[in-house]
Amino acid sequence: MHQYQLGTWDLSELAKNPKSPAFQKQIQELENQAKKFEKVKSKLDPKMTSKKFMEILNQVEEISEKMSKIGGYASLSYSSDTQSDEATSLMTRMSKLGSDISNKILFFDLWWKTQVDEKNAKRLIKDAGELSEYLAHKRLIAKYSLSEPEERIINTLDVTGISALVKLYDKITNAFEYQMKIGNKTKKMTREELTNYVRDVNGKIRETAYKTILGKYTENKGVVGEIYQNIVLNWKDEGIEIRGYKTPISMRNIGNDVDDKTIESLLLVCKKNAPVFQKFFVQKAKMLKMKKLRRYDIYAPAAANIKEKNYSYNKSVKLVFESLGKFSNTLEDFARKVFNENHIDSSVRQGKRDGAFCSTLTPKITPYVLVNFTGKSRDVFTLAHELGHAVHSQAAQDRSILVQDAPLPLAETASTFSELLLYDNISDKISDDEKKIMLSEKIDDLYATILRQSFFTIFEIDAHKQIGNGTTIDEISKTYLQNLKQQFGKSVDISDDFAIEWSCIPHFYHTPFYCYAYSFGNLLALSLFQRYKKEGQDFVPAYIDILAAGGSKKPEKLLLEHGLDIRSPKFWQEGFNYVNEQVKVLSSLN
Repeated sequence: MHQYQLGTWDLSELAKNPKSPAFQKQIQELENQAKKFEKVKSKLDPKMTSKKFMEILNQVEEISEKMSKIGGYASLSYSSDTQSDEATSLMTRMSKLGSDISNKILFFDLWWKTQVDEKNAKRLIKDAGELSEYLAHKRLIAKYSLSEPEERIINTLDVTGISALVKLYDKITNAFEYQMKIGNKTKKMTREELTNYVRDVNGKIRETAYKTILGKYTENKGVVGEIYQNIVLNWKDEGIEIRGYKTPISMRNIGNDVDDKTIESLLLVCKKNAPVFQKFFVQKAKMLKMKKLRRYDIYAPAAANIKEKNYSYNKSVKLVFESLGKFSNTLEDFARKVFNENHIDSSVRQGKRDGAFCSTLTPKITPYVLVNFTGKSRDVFTLAHELGHAVHSQAAQDRSILVQDAPLPLAETASTFSELLLYDNISDKISDDEKKIMLSEKIDDLYATILRQSFFTIFEIDAHKQIGNGTTIDEISKTYLQNLKQQFGKSVDISDDFAIEWSCIPHFYHTPFYCYAYSFGNLLALSLFQRYKKEGQDFVPAYIDILAAGGSKKPEKLLLEHGLDIRSPKFWQEGFNYVNEQVKVLSSLN
């Protein structure tokens, strides 16, 4: 029997040792190819044959593959040792190389978006096979583009405008110094450290941690709030007044390649199902022996008094394989490849980056996975999650590098689905106590990724409207507090200090309306899982087909081919039915 051991990955498939002549040669080849590509410029003609057009696209693919291997080597080496000077300087060098190469080939992209007439574009798209949706989406975004001089003005002014505002927000909030009293000692802390205390066993400590964070943002609400108002006005002025998008959120939807209608249905269903999680919070209060949760207690560990079981790495890996294999051998084989080719970095060590990720560099190379495995049940789920991403990429390995990656809203489908398969597989093998821990952690996560994120987006829609009509920072905070009350109903006590919480959510500043992608991805996986529960093995080919499409089809179209209509609220409701069942199981254990 094979034993799986903690260790580091092997990156030799990507690049030779950066000090070697072979590595220099690899870079040289890439630069030559990009230089050669510049000659295409004089041959660009909307009337060109489809064959000629596809040859150009193939060159773009080749350049992207080569760049992705070298760039990937640099970023993965850096992730496995962020303290290494060599890795850091390689990373800087490769980022610069990457942007040089992108700039060299950018002209083709611009030509396609803006210089080709509708009739020829249609003809070329029709013959482009799996790239046709990708090419059509580029043209759709271009519909909102302006003339080159105008775009140049916007780009130039963005540096000191919206980008500067976002930088300012980061600079100000990163410089916040937090002092928190623990017992009779006052400690200086970063926000990261404080956030750990939000999950503390002790309710007093949780409350202090929240008050320390929120207090700092309240002290600075004038400036942080003013920055937000300006970002929102900039979004409106540029997006709606100048580019002609319909609503603030539809700018994000078009970027994500989803229809406004789809996101309206998603948000509607989330709003309607808030009571499902409210029931959970009532359960959680019981588990914590409290009459009622306060908003400070929402992430309290529900099962602090139960001793957590430790999982060995070998057993965890095999559990994940088994869970995928019960669903489909194909998926299990994809997951095994990551280990057979030694593409996983799992040990915990100084200098290695925190967290976990899966990195797919090109369709031809098995993805690389990084985890920091310590043996908690949460780590087993993280392993399933990241291997889910790896399975998704490999299912789409016959796609072009330009469309291998699923669009943002679909990007979490396979990862979440793999966690569901794992939970399904182990839930009958564990004691009720363990099940209680696992379930409450799991529903906590579902709350944080589905309901919380969708209510964030609902708040943004309201705030953008409100700011567009002129408002004050206190009015925005009132809107946010209302939003929380709608979300929690009577299940949780919400104190007024949470009214300012919106100003500590970086996504609102960095990427407006980004948050619904989390709700979308997680609910989609839950809805697909419900479908699997109904249809059994008949569902497997459809699921693998969905993964295999990568980013080659628009989400609505792809899912509709399998009888799933994501524009309709009924589809999203299935995901909440799953959550509802889990909440019932938890209450039967209590």
